[in-house]
Amino acid sequence: QVQVVESGGGLVQPGGSLRLSCTASGSIGNSGAMGWYRQAPGKQRELVAGLTRGDSTTYADSVKGRFTISRDNAKNTVYLQMNSLKPEDTAVYYCYADSTFIRYWGQGTQVTVSS
Repeated sequence: QVQVVESGGGLVQPGGSLRLSCTASGSIGNSGAMGWYRQAPGKQRELVAGLTRGDSTTYADSVKGRFTISRDNAKNTVYLQMNSLKPEDTAVYYCYADSTFIRYWGQGTQVTVSS
């Protein structure tokens, strides 16, 4: 069984920065892709950034140039550095970790960008 735990959310002013962390405990095998989705009130969940075990990255257009995803494979941990935050980045951020057949999800962490 894999558990996915996020941390690092909070309240930040526009233009500020936050770093989210996510650790998958247990073996996620050779697939090992990890990443982040977010869901704002009244909106669908959307992919923010994804990272394969081979370090291939994917970003939503809305966050390119502002967010950076990285990982520590030895720790099964993925990070999301979020800079130049905007009010429209406000959402619950969910981490995922892929095993060969299953996508595991974290419980979500709230990010609020407001003055």
